[in-house]
Amino acid sequence: MLDKSITELHELLKEKKVTSTELVQESLKKSHEINNKYNAFVTICDDATEKEVTDSFVSGIPFGVKDNYSTKDVLSTGSSNTLKNYVPFYTATVVQKLFNAGAIMTNKTALDEFGMGGTGTTCHTGPVLNPWDKTRMCAGSSAGSACAVASGVYPFALGSDTGDSIRKPAAFCGIVGYKPTYGMLSRYGLFPFASSLDHCGVLTRSVLDAAIVTDIMKGIDKHDMTSWDSSNIHLQAALTGNITGKKLFYIKEICDINRYPNANNELKEHLKNFFKTLELLKEKGAIIEEVSIDEKLLNAIASVYVVISCAEATSNMSNLTGIIFGPRSDAKNVYEMMKEHRTLGFSPLIKRRFVIGSYVLQKENQERYFKNAQRVRRLIVDKMKELFQEYDALILPVSSGPAKKLDEDKDVIDASTNVLEEHLQIGNFGGFPSITIPNGFIDDLPVGINITGNCYDDENILNIAYTLESMMPYKGQIAKERKL
Repeated sequence: MLDKSITELHELLKEKKVTSTELVQESLKKSHEINNKYNAFVTICDDATEKEVTDSFVSGIPFGVKDNYSTKDVLSTGSSNTLKNYVPFYTATVVQKLFNAGAIMTNKTALDEFGMGGTGTTCHTGPVLNPWDKTRMCAGSSAGSACAVASGVYPFALGSDTGDSIRKPAAFCGIVGYKPTYGMLSRYGLFPFASSLDHCGVLTRSVLDAAIVTDIMKGIDKHDMTSWDSSNIHLQAALTGNITGKKLFYIKEICDINRYPNANNELKEHLKNFFKTLELLKEKGAIIEEVSIDEKLLNAIASVYVVISCAEATSNMSNLTGIIFGPRSDAKNVYEMMKEHRTLGFSPLIKRRFVIGSYVLQKENQERYFKNAQRVRRLIVDKMKELFQEYDALILPVSSGPAKKLDEDKDVIDASTNVLEEHLQIGNFGGFPSITIPNGFIDDLPVGINITGNCYDDENILNIAYTLESMMPYKGQIAKERKL
């Protein structure tokens, strides 16, 4: 039953062809099955109960919450040993809005520790496996949410996106991942990673479902000074399917196969799929153009992201001392206590990021690293805003192909495909709305296509994605584990 969309489930509930209790029980049963197979959850809420079915589309319907959202009286670990026993006393704003609308949380999903990873392999509960192929990763950090939605545990789950943490897992799991304009969704109750880059968002199996859920969650929040009044934005109503005259661009330096001397068959097929998909948009009246961008700017994306995100993370997580909350050690003084807590509690990846963040923030290094990264970020954002004056959206393939194998060396980056793997970070640099939808398969593994637009133009971006989705057979798909 839970392989259906939100609107289909709502209609069945209203017509009393299914009950909220039945949906909750099915979601819990699937949660345990999926956790045993793919390790997608930190906590399964076995005490979840039905809610009244109202006119709200999500009422009576189960959903998942990434474990870096605060949920009152429910374990919220951020997938880190430093918070393995942490139970908050308040609920994140966007989660509470879904509760108020009648949605039912049936689990908390696993993520890379504190969202600081792109593989889904650094969760303190262990790696999350891809439901299409258990030998491959889901990407991260919203790995558990993507895995669960793709597996049919429920029609939607919350994620967070600081670099590509909703949109890349969505691509690798064959579903939709949407990150609205920065501040449309309150971040109150989201564990902060890099505050100028962090976005709340949603993973679904259709663009319509993403619009429905975001319409419920959006709005100004007195607890988040970066939130803004989006009451004049109506995402669901904006899905008209009419994109005649819309102008989109892709970046030549990212999409030209001749720029990849080591291109494998996956990359060649992925780019071929991409250009075929552009033809579908043209059939609907869209205008597609190639744009060239200075390669110096494109090649700087990954480095700028590392410097700024690590610096902000170091600052945001300085409160994780083992004194305020989290497991305490028996060390003889507070200094030894903090040292032991942070040494034993964090994974090697997180510790490396904190070292980088501390280094670039040192007084003697700030000008060369941190401030220069901020300047280059501004150059990248200004270039995008200049292009958005002429074009409605940027459209690009997600990554260099399908999900990577779990046993591949995650620290080795092919320099030629670096920009193709990291370009989604542009959406976080500028706070731009950005959505990934499925774009076919390579060797029976899903790949995605991404659409990014100017700030506050979410209606337009979702409508383009909705129109494209309607021309392809991938909406609502459930993962089918391929035979090796």
